[in-house]
Amino acid sequence: MKLTLTHTSFFSLLLFLVSPFAQAQNTGMNLGEIHGNFQTDMQYYNADPSIGAPAVPEKTGMNGFLNLNYTRDKFSAGLRYETYLGALQGFDPRYKGTGILYRYAAYTTDELQVTVGSFYEQFGNGLILRTYEDRGLGYDNALEGLRVKLHPYKGVYIKCIYGLQRSFMTYGPGTVRGVDAEVNFNELFTSLASKKTSILLGGSFVSKFQPDAGTGAYIVPQNVGAWAERLNIHREKITIQAEYAYKINDPSFANNYIYKPGEALLVSASYSQKGLGFSLSGKRVDNMDFRSDRSASINNLEINYLPSLTRQHTYSMLAFYPDATQNTGEIGYQAELTYKFNKGTPLGGKYGTNLLVNFSSVSGLDTARLNPASDSSRAGYKNRSYFGFGQKYFEDFNIEIDKKLSPKFKFIAIYSYQTYNKGVLQGEPQYHTIYSHIGVMDLIYKFSDTLSIRFELEHLYTKEDQGAWASGLVEFTIAPKWFVAASDQWNYGNSIVADQTHYYNGTIGYIQKTNRYQISYGKQRAGIYCVGGVCRTVPASNGFTFTIISSF
Repeated sequence: MKLTLTHTSFFSLLLFLVSPFAQAQNTGMNLGEIHGNFQTDMQYYNADPSIGAPAVPEKTGMNGFLNLNYTRDKFSAGLRYETYLGALQGFDPRYKGTGILYRYAAYTTDELQVTVGSFYEQFGNGLILRTYEDRGLGYDNALEGLRVKLHPYKGVYIKCIYGLQRSFMTYGPGTVRGVDAEVNFNELFTSLASKKTSILLGGSFVSKFQPDAGTGAYIVPQNVGAWAERLNIHREKITIQAEYAYKINDPSFANNYIYKPGEALLVSASYSQKGLGFSLSGKRVDNMDFRSDRSASINNLEINYLPSLTRQHTYSMLAFYPDATQNTGEIGYQAELTYKFNKGTPLGGKYGTNLLVNFSSVSGLDTARLNPASDSSRAGYKNRSYFGFGQKYFEDFNIEIDKKLSPKFKFIAIYSYQTYNKGVLQGEPQYHTIYSHIGVMDLIYKFSDTLSIRFELEHLYTKEDQGAWASGLVEFTIAPKWFVAASDQWNYGNSIVADQTHYYNGTIGYIQKTNRYQISYGKQRAGIYCVGGVCRTVPASNGFTFTIISSF
C-alpha cells in the first residue's frame, strides 16, 4: 500500500487548512495557528574514478520535505510532504517518488491524548519500542495507526499504540501493538512530594503480528511479544537508571532464523555537582533484533532501539571509524569524567579550564556455537558466561581540554585512541582490526561580536586500512548572516601512492531570518555515517550540493 496522495488532493488539503485563516482576517476570529518548516537537499554529481565516485545517470539527486502543523486549543493536525527525485546517493533507492508520508490529527486534554494517523513513540529507553526520524541517516520507522495517552491519576501515565510501520514509501507487513505504564511515586503519594529522593517505575509490553507465509523451511511464530521493566532513582547529585527487556523466540533474517529468546540490559549511574561530573553505564544485548518484518535487513522496520554506549563524536577524524550497535549480540560499558579547574588555579588560569575524559569498550558475547545436528531447538548458540566478554568490537579512550585564553581566543584539544573491528562492524569479514591515534585542535578567534574565524586541524594515524589521514578546515563567520568554509582531508599515508587523495570542499552559506541557504562543492570520501549506533553507508561523490532550510 503506497502512502501517496494525488497532486489535486494534496493542494485541496492545503486549501482546506489555510482557507479558514483568510476568513478569520475578515471576522476577527482566532482559528488557531499554522507553523511548519521546509528543507531540500540537492546534489549534482560528477564521475570521479580517482575516488571511486560513480557516474550517476540522472546527474542530480534531491530529497525534499515540507512539514505543516496546525493547532487550535485542544486540537492539532499536521502533515509532511516528501519528495525523492531521485534520492541522494547513499540513501536507500526504495526512497523514490513523492507523497504525503506522515499525517496526523490529535486531541489533547489533561487526562487524555488521542492521535490518529502517523506518530513517533518511545517506551523507556527504547529497548522494545522506539520510532523516530533521522533525515541524515535516511531513517524513518514511524507508526501509522492509533495512539492513546492516559493520565488517569496523579503520577500515573499510560500509553497504548497500535499500527503499521513505515517502510520507505509503503507500510511494512507486520502489525505492532504495545502498552507502557509509568508511576512517579513522588507525584502519586503526597507524603513523598517534598522528599529529596524521586522514584519512577515503568513497564512495557510490545508485540508484533506477521502472518507466516508458510513457504520457508521452518514454522515461525506469527505473534512475537517483548516486555521490559525500568527503574529510575534520583537523589540530589546522584541518578541511577536501569532497564531490562526480554523477547520471545523470533527467527528472522537478521539472526539467521534461530529460535533463541532475546534480552537486553541497560544500566547507568551518574554523579554531578558544580564543576564535577561522573557517569558509568553498561549494556548487554543478546539476540535482540526486533522488526515488524522478519525478512527485513539493514535498518528497515526496526521496532526497538539499542543505544550505543560510546561517545558520539562530531569531528571528522574522530568519527572516521564509528561504532555500530550489533543488535544480535554485544556487551559494553562507558565511563566519563568532567571537571572544571577553577579560575585562578595553576591549571585553571584566568578563565578556568574544562576537562573531559571518556572511555568506552564494546565486545561480542562469550558464546559457543551449537552443533546443528544436536540443536533440536535451533537456538544457534549458548552463552558460556552471562557477563562474559568475547571478541573486541570497539574501544575508544579520549581526553578533551576546552580552554579560553582571552576574551577573543579559545581552543579545544582532543586526543583519542580507538580500536575498530572493521570486519564485524562493517559486516565484511575480510577486514582486520584497526588501531588508530587521533588528534584534534579547534581554534576560535573572535575579532568582534559579529566577526570570527575558526581553524580545525585533525590527524589520524594508523598502520592498518588506508593508512594515516590529515584534515584541515578554516571557517569565517560574519554573524548573523554569512559563513564561508574550506576544508581538505588528505590520505597521505595510503600505501598505494595513486590513492593518496585530497578530498577538498568549499562551502558558502547565508542566513536570512528563519531561512538558511548553503552551497558546497568538493569531494566526499566513501565511509560510514552513524548516529547513536545506527549507521548508513556514504558513497564517494564529487559535485555541488545545495541546501535550503526554512521555518515559519
